[in-house]
Amino acid sequence: MKQSAPPLRRGWTTGSCATAAAKAAWLVLLGHEPPASVTITLPAGQEVAFSLCQYGGTPDAPCAAVIKDAGDDPDITHGAMIRCTVRALAAGAGLVFKAGPGVGTITRPGLPLPPGEPAINPVPRAMIRTALTQANNGTLPDAEVTISIDHGQELAKRTLNARLGIVGGLSVLGTTGIVMPFSCSAWIQSIHRGVDVARAENLPHVLGATGNVSEKAGQALYGLPDMALIEMGDFAGGLLKYIRHHPIPRLSLAGGIAKMTKLGQGCLDLHSSRSRADMPALAQLAAQHGAPDTLPELIHASPTVAEAFLLARTHNFPLGEVIAHTAWAVAHKTLTPAPVLLDVLVFDRSGTLVGKADGPFTP
Repeated sequence: MKQSAPPLRRGWTTGSCATAAAKAAWLVLLGHEPPASVTITLPAGQEVAFSLCQYGGTPDAPCAAVIKDAGDDPDITHGAMIRCTVRALAAGAGLVFKAGPGVGTITRPGLPLPPGEPAINPVPRAMIRTALTQANNGTLPDAEVTISIDHGQELAKRTLNARLGIVGGLSVLGTTGIVMPFSCSAWIQSIHRGVDVARAENLPHVLGATGNVSEKAGQALYGLPDMALIEMGDFAGGLLKYIRHHPIPRLSLAGGIAKMTKLGQGCLDLHSSRSRADMPALAQLAAQHGAPDTLPELIHASPTVAEAFLLARTHNFPLGEVIAHTAWAVAHKTLTPAPVLLDVLVFDRSGTLVGKADGPFTP
């Protein structure tokens, strides 16, 4: 009898590791003995303990370090040393984040933070605020937090950071604090099971989303129950092809601008390592739908869809609507001949609806 493979082990995001290091360093700054481990709170409320592997710095600016464990995910930062140095600031200064060696700086618009900011994403920043408040007897301290990643600049060469305008190192990422192990077959199987459950419950409307922001925004837009939500991630094809053979009454696809652009260009696997947005094609599409004369050229030269979208916004061109309709056309073709009522939702990073399509382009 063939034995099933053991379940893949989850890991911790860079943001979680940096949070634990920040909390430990702040406890040392307050005069505590360097703790062997600290407990942090993840965004969903779980309490998780992290072991500290190293301390350093000075009495006024102590540094603590955590070795990242990404579980069974093939994360390039698995095993990396995540360091955090903290320093008290004058009253009223607030919490200031700095990029140390190996952590990048944002140089282009279109990312969750503006140019000039260290590439420490909003959720890790919020986690660090919570951890320092816990360590500081319930009060958020005025402090400078510097995050470093050993060999981060070299590791960043294996990512899309340079193309995104993040220079000098890696990004400190994470929206849940947990790294879900990447298994294509396991993820697609979970998508299929989600469709099966929806059919068994006779749900009239299902939402497939590429990520957390689009899922929450789409759910709020339609008032859908949790059971109607399917986290398709990058596997749009896995969802669409299964529904083609196992139809449901109505399907909404929700995603960010870049992933929906790739879907509209015929990519059914939306992962960054396996498909890229074709910027010349996006520029041509914009031109075909009445973009101002200079905009297609600017889109053609843009390194990312996010930047192209910002350019389109400054020209009052509804690029989100165009993207939604092209994605609808590809999704509809993939679903055919299943009798499924389909719509596509495109959201920006804040969860604002910037494009919607429930049919082909109309003149």
